[in-house]
Amino acid sequence: MSRSQQSSRLKKLFPILDWLPQYSKKDAGGDVVAGLTVAIMLVPQGMAYGLLAGLTPIYGLYASIIPLLLYALMGTSRQLSVGPVAIVSLLVLTGISDFAQPGTAEFIAMAITASLLAGLIQLALGVMRLGFLVNFLSHPVLAGFTSAAAIIIALSQVDNMLGIDAPRSNRVLEIVQGILVNLDQFHWPTFLLGAGGVVVLAVLRSIHRSIPGALIIVMAGTLLVYFLQLPNVGVAIVGEVPGGLPSFELPVFSWQYMEQLMPISLTICLISFIESLAIAKALESKHRNYKVVPNQELIALGVSKIGGAFFQSFPTTGSFSRSVINDDAGAKTGIASIITVILIAITLLFLTPLFYYLPKAILAAIIVFAVRNLIDIEEAKSLWKHDKRDFLTFMVTFSATLLFGIQIGVLTGVMLSLSIMLYRNSVPHVAVLGQYPNSSSYRNINRFEEVRQLEGILIVRFDAQLYFGNCTYFKEAVEKLVDTSESDLKLLILDASSIHDIDSSGIHTLHEVLDDLQKAGIEIYITSVIGPVRDILAKTGLIEKIGPNNFFMRIHDAVTFFQTTNDIPLHQQAATQTNVKSSTPPHNE
Repeated sequence: MSRSQQSSRLKKLFPILDWLPQYSKKDAGGDVVAGLTVAIMLVPQGMAYGLLAGLTPIYGLYASIIPLLLYALMGTSRQLSVGPVAIVSLLVLTGISDFAQPGTAEFIAMAITASLLAGLIQLALGVMRLGFLVNFLSHPVLAGFTSAAAIIIALSQVDNMLGIDAPRSNRVLEIVQGILVNLDQFHWPTFLLGAGGVVVLAVLRSIHRSIPGALIIVMAGTLLVYFLQLPNVGVAIVGEVPGGLPSFELPVFSWQYMEQLMPISLTICLISFIESLAIAKALESKHRNYKVVPNQELIALGVSKIGGAFFQSFPTTGSFSRSVINDDAGAKTGIASIITVILIAITLLFLTPLFYYLPKAILAAIIVFAVRNLIDIEEAKSLWKHDKRDFLTFMVTFSATLLFGIQIGVLTGVMLSLSIMLYRNSVPHVAVLGQYPNSSSYRNINRFEEVRQLEGILIVRFDAQLYFGNCTYFKEAVEKLVDTSESDLKLLILDASSIHDIDSSGIHTLHEVLDDLQKAGIEIYITSVIGPVRDILAKTGLIEKIGPNNFFMRIHDAVTFFQTTNDIPLHQQAATQTNVKSSTPPHNE
């Protein structure tokens, strides 16, 4: 391998090597401001999400160092801000709490191991270039899941907002029941702190979204608790926060942990990649001076999780809110994230004692306010208006997540998406084509009033690949059209322009259809066959069986050849549109 090839491979693996040599002072100005702004936002958010994940707040700060640094080196997006986020934190809590008590040493160890497993899965997918697999988690599934997860996240913080002790759950009915049962513990000072925090965040957001509202309420809430000595009246505080950078520790890696954590790790892998890629693509469209590469994103996100796991980090991913703030503040490159890492490290080294009197109600307020935009009501309205099947997918995923929990909700949505996809592929669109009068154009007779079917000729377009899942439907559709044709049918023309692949079942079906047509004295011509499909037909002997002269580039060529060889006046029209509409197979419009 030449030196230039080695350099090119290294730049693909570490995109920072591509843009860093062109780094300028102009870029530095925006990166410094963005790095500082995101750090100010990330400190309170990280602590809040650490608490949401069932850990202590310090782990939210641990998760804000190594993952950010590694993504800055290996990620292809220059504005994506990686770190702890609400949905992944909730996934950690719900996926591990069945095996360990939140906050315990075992729970923390499992959370860190989950980061390692999720990272290894993402890394493997990226190396094998399997990023396309996440496409099976469709947008309606993701929107339904995130909307339900946002409600679960908000409700999971109600106990901290009200000062009550409610059991943890990821099912809405259980959460609500736990809150109602323990309402007698309602604590007014805690409620006023939490509700006040949400109000202040909303007001500051309405003024300008770049105002560090989370940092402001953290400072104000901490000072208020300290000077009024609110812990003495029952307000829960964070307490002692360990100082110093996270130490290097080997994650606990055992077969028992792998068996227990694999389902949640797979879920985190899929959700985190889809969320991150969507954010990265949106930011890429604004800048257009770099290209987001999905498989490299998988590698970068996987390595950031793996590296973070060796420094006590729970699973991380791209944050929508912080990425937008990062971009708005002027971030030009990954240097902005490196500056954020430096500031978080300084916080861990010198500022953790300042968080002793930080009330948990304020952290809960930050979480509740942060997830408000995840409830995608507008998407639900749009789907209801434009695509009822996708709306059904949205609602089923949403309901299953609320009622049965995060993992079952995602699994339900994925299975429903796959079922709908398989159904659509098994019953594809079949069009009967007719000719525009005195022209060489052919269109669907059900969509264009002017077209007419030619006497003795049936033209069919099959709009899908021909494979085991739909070959029976194809055969039945052709038989139905042939049987119901009101003219003396002499020729069937198959427009194969939409058939991009054929498997062995499809080949077998074509043989059967050809035999049936030959027995009925009906010729078959095939038009617009693409190269790969023609190769398959040649290898399987179908071109020879059908006849090499019966393949044409265009429908009109086939029609002209048939009419000429059979002494039929060119472009003779017989059947009216009304007659042939009844010949259209079911399930098509």
